[in-house]
Amino acid sequence: MMKFLFMMLFMIPLCFKKNMFWMVQMLLFMMMMMFMNLSVNIMNFCNLSYMLGCDMISYGLILLSIWISALMIMASENLNKSKFFINFFLLNIILLMIMLYLTFSVMNLFMFYLFFEGSLIPTLMLIIGWGYQPERIQAGMYLLFYTLFASLPLLLGIFYTYNSINYIMMYFLKFYDYNMFFLYFCMIMAFLVKMPMYFVHLWLPKAHVEAPISGSMILAAIMLKLGGYGLLRVMIFLQKINMKLGILWIIISLVGGLFISLKCFCQVDIKSLIAYSSVAHMSLVISGIMTMNYWGYLGSYILMIGHGLCSSGMFCLSNINYERLSSRSLFLNKGMMNFMPSMSLWWFLLMSSNMAAPPSLNLMGEISLINSLVSWSWISMIMLMGVSFFSAGYSLYLYSYTQHGKYNLGLYSFYSGVSREYLMLMLHWLPLNILVMKIDYSMIWF
Repeated sequence: MMKFLFMMLFMIPLCFKKNMFWMVQMLLFMMMMMFMNLSVNIMNFCNLSYMLGCDMISYGLILLSIWISALMIMASENLNKSKFFINFFLLNIILLMIMLYLTFSVMNLFMFYLFFEGSLIPTLMLIIGWGYQPERIQAGMYLLFYTLFASLPLLLGIFYTYNSINYIMMYFLKFYDYNMFFLYFCMIMAFLVKMPMYFVHLWLPKAHVEAPISGSMILAAIMLKLGGYGLLRVMIFLQKINMKLGILWIIISLVGGLFISLKCFCQVDIKSLIAYSSVAHMSLVISGIMTMNYWGYLGSYILMIGHGLCSSGMFCLSNINYERLSSRSLFLNKGMMNFMPSMSLWWFLLMSSNMAAPPSLNLMGEISLINSLVSWSWISMIMLMGVSFFSAGYSLYLYSYTQHGKYNLGLYSFYSGVSREYLMLMLHWLPLNILVMKIDYSMIWF
């Protein structure tokens, strides 16, 4: 694991050379291929070096991080054209990549906390430095304060754990089972805000709408998954208390997921709609983890990977429209099928994955989550039906609004999609639908 960290560190000097934009991207793709060839033991942590290790959960999420980082560079061609602080931009992406890589691979709970919070800084830089509207400062503040407010208790919780059992290695925590109310809340709240759970989700749509395309991609694809990853890790030693209190989070998440799905129909900004749909999907993930059963854990992991690819691809699509029309309003983005018929296919493919149509990973994840929640309590079926039905509803709403209808007569000049954009969308969609062939990797490890 250390060798990949060194590879990323030695990519930093490249960022300061001229015309290295595509070189960094190629190196990331190369690193992705090398990481894919690691042999991963399904049962235990493996590839141990110093305090880094990798098990099945980390492996999938690190792969996703490297993949999305490479695609972020591909999506930001406009920055390259305008030479807008491009070296600093590349440096920012590499630093963010290092933070995420370390978050997913360290085995010490305190180091995990350190990198978990450290990944916030490059993201904030992305939003404030390359965002579009002046409101990006406010969005950055929301992001910072929401996530930092809940994370101090997490730090105290980790210190308490260390004080009582004298180690905080993730692997050994499975031998303990705390039944403490305050410790439970301290350990969990930071991850629920990061997910984000309904009631503490307000920072997410703001951050998404103001962020540049690269910021939106990494926020949707990886930053939300940090919360899920943290929950999967700390639930191991909070099982007893979660049996009593898990119902609270499940109720909030399912009811909130339904409300947010309905709120998606009120959105007029494409990015905002996709951001709210992320909240609805993540509410399923939270409730799946909180049921504490086998299907719930597996389903939440698969849905996290699937949603990362799908959501990121949809933000790319909204950005492609934004680059042409300089607007993300649904009132102006109409009749796109007349201008970019081929792009319309990609809209359809990614929307269908978003509503969990086969053969996407989202379907596999949602089936597992529905299975876990219905076995936990059959009453949850009512909410689940609503969330599933409306997720198809707002996906179709977004697709039909943008692709059909009379186009805006103000569009006096226009150019169709370029090969880079089609490649970028294909690299989102293919893994999302081909990984289903190897679903056994995701389903056996636990």
